[in-house]
Amino acid sequence: MEPLRIGLVGYGGAGRGIHARLARATGQRVVAVVTRNRGEQVVADWPGAHVVPDVEALLALRDELDLVVVASPTGDHAAHVRAALDADVAVLVDKPLATTRVQAAALVRLAQERGGRLTVFQNRRWDPEQLTLRALLDAGELGRVHRFERRWERYRPEPQHRWKEQDAVAGGLLLDLGAHLVDSAVQLFGPVRRVHAELRALTTPALDDVFLALEHAADADGHHVVSHLWAGGLVGAPGPRTRVLGERGAYLVTSFEGEPTPFAVLDDALDAQRGPDEPAHEGWLVRGAERTPVPRAPGGHEDVYRAIQAWLRADGPVPVDPADAVATARVLDAARVAAETGVPQLLG
Repeated sequence: MEPLRIGLVGYGGAGRGIHARLARATGQRVVAVVTRNRGEQVVADWPGAHVVPDVEALLALRDELDLVVVASPTGDHAAHVRAALDADVAVLVDKPLATTRVQAAALVRLAQERGGRLTVFQNRRWDPEQLTLRALLDAGELGRVHRFERRWERYRPEPQHRWKEQDAVAGGLLLDLGAHLVDSAVQLFGPVRRVHAELRALTTPALDDVFLALEHAADADGHHVVSHLWAGGLVGAPGPRTRVLGERGAYLVTSFEGEPTPFAVLDDALDAQRGPDEPAHEGWLVRGAERTPVPRAPGGHEDVYRAIQAWLRADGPVPVDPADAVATARVLDAARVAAETGVPQLLG
């Protein structure tokens, strides 16, 4: 397929560090970038690309663009997505789609009016960990699951001084990592019907200590899964990353992307068991004292951009339905209310 011509809004940690990297890995072309102080990096990375000061200037080049990638601060997402849709350009927006459900729903309605050319960068759906767990569930290895736990924890007693830490409205871990955690839980175990939350700002103006307890919708037999989800920046003993409890055993992941953890000895033991021709392991299948390494499922974040290319070039399915982002925003809104009132919120 012909490469996508991408206009990128932002060239920081998300724009350059994630989106530009994945675009290059999958053979796409970044042809224009909105940035005020990273123009030299753009020119070095993408010779011939336009460097423009704002979204208006980017959209003046819309005839040269197949896709606008919005990697700006979360508080700017709504305005930047709306502008791109009004210019009739397809949009990939970094998660979260917007800061509230009302904002997110309005963007989805606008996208539908403009032909449905909007998707959301929920790249953690393509994590090897998530793909491996999905395969285990589909194979029935855990039996009927009753609890899902996932932690996104770090030890950063000296927080970074970025908008994510300083913006109390659009920053913080609830919107940032919470959007991933909720989306992952819903993809695995279905819609959320009840939300309990504990939210605090310990070291920054924005939330940096997040706990969510989600009750998923019951199945035909009345059984439901409970998800416990954590995100924290002041966690001296992170992990385990994921624990899934079922009637036939548990799935355990003890590390995540190189973050220090007291469970490192387990990871070393897992790696030592792998033969030279075996695929890498992605956690353990655990039944009491019995531990079995689980081979890592194929796939990765590059597949997000391959799916976007197929969506726009070959009439493939939308990689992430933006309505899913509205559902996630509804859960995050409910979490704020639950934390403020101390009353779990029921979602109809």
